[in-house]
Amino acid sequence: MAKLKTKFVCQDCGYESAKWLGKCPGCHNWNTFVEEIEMTGKQTRHTFSGVTTAGSKPQKITEIVSQKEPRITTKSKELNRVLGGGIVAGSLVLIGGDPGIGKSTLLLQVSSQLAEKELPVLYISGEESIRQTKLRADRLGVKSDLLYILSETNLLAIANHIEQLKPSFVVIDSIQTIYREEIASAPGSVSQVRECTSELMRIAKTSGVPIFIVGHVTKDGAIAGPRLLEHMVDAVLYFEGERHHTYRILRGVKNRFGSTNEMGIFEMKEEGLREVMNPSEIFLEERSQGAAGSTVVASMEGTRPVLVEIQALISPTSFGNPRRMATGVDHNRVPLLMAVLEKRVGLMLQNQDAYIKVAGGVKLDEPAIDLAIAVSIASSFRDIPTRPDDIFIGEVGLTGEIRRVSRIEQRVQEAAKLGFSRVFCPENNLDGWTPPADIQVVGVKCIQDALNIGLVR
Repeated sequence: MAKLKTKFVCQDCGYESAKWLGKCPGCHNWNTFVEEIEMTGKQTRHTFSGVTTAGSKPQKITEIVSQKEPRITTKSKELNRVLGGGIVAGSLVLIGGDPGIGKSTLLLQVSSQLAEKELPVLYISGEESIRQTKLRADRLGVKSDLLYILSETNLLAIANHIEQLKPSFVVIDSIQTIYREEIASAPGSVSQVRECTSELMRIAKTSGVPIFIVGHVTKDGAIAGPRLLEHMVDAVLYFEGERHHTYRILRGVKNRFGSTNEMGIFEMKEEGLREVMNPSEIFLEERSQGAAGSTVVASMEGTRPVLVEIQALISPTSFGNPRRMATGVDHNRVPLLMAVLEKRVGLMLQNQDAYIKVAGGVKLDEPAIDLAIAVSIASSFRDIPTRPDDIFIGEVGLTGEIRRVSRIEQRVQEAAKLGFSRVFCPENNLDGWTPPADIQVVGVKCIQDALNIGLVR
């Protein structure tokens, strides 16, 4: 008989301890340790009966024949873009997002699209009954005969259903509700999530069936469970957006079969999620004309250029320490750029509150947005608006220089397509390409040059 042994496991990072600790030594979070039962000795492990146990031997890399991974394309071009061109056979994809953001809706729509292509799909819901899933399917207009719904949380039963049905696509909603009988821990614990994900990964690789699993998120927005969960899967997608707004952003942060940091835009409608083919128009449609503190930047999201408005509000402070707040950009970048403006340009910003926001709920993290942030801060401080058809692109150094950025051609072409007439970019980016005829490209060396040309009444 196997002996029972208790241990304490951090539910955030998976750190194990023989006794309860108030603060985790691994992730330094408080009150995250939960007691779990560990079985020692000989254990009986239930495995998927279709596993092949043929031995493998090392091969020379020059003798391995490379081939393109077969993909299953869906009707959603935005999802295909984020996945790198479609769903790869035998892949394990993890989707995380806030409660009610639309994860189940997206996967049910994708399942319906694949079933309409005469591909059997198995949708496994561990949180809802079959009738609840049917109500959502009726609202979305899902009526395919090849879409099978299963309400089950036992991993062994799920593996048997996959083996018998042999579907072309499987959805697990969600991984925190699935459990293995031989593990004494509660569903959703670190041990259960780790073991169930490992078993699902083995099922996907041995059977060639792509599996999408839904993961809960913590209050900080990260996927709940050990960080190992994100390392095990082939792709990690985050479904972002405000619950009180209609637009949703599907962002890829890991992809073994395509580009990382790709972004897909969806709009939540009564009949489900609808694709947004031109997100730049959506982000700029409510922009105020002639308002000080507003600039537009062309940011690269994976392989797609997106035009986004950056807003800044500079006002005198009423306290000893001025406030620095940022939404959509790194909050540490704002005081850095304000220090550059104060030292290199001469703007007295040390007694000013600064509020920076990226309109539309997008999160930008590339250095090419530095120039747009700096110009918007100077525009609000001087109360001088920029031209509505100007775009600012460039990385700002600590000495005030404007450094080159990547993929300047795609950024300028996207600006020209939406009717902008002038682009400010680093002077070192002007060589080696020809800009479109209907747009003026202005090369600047330092932040002072951009302000002298861009902030003129």
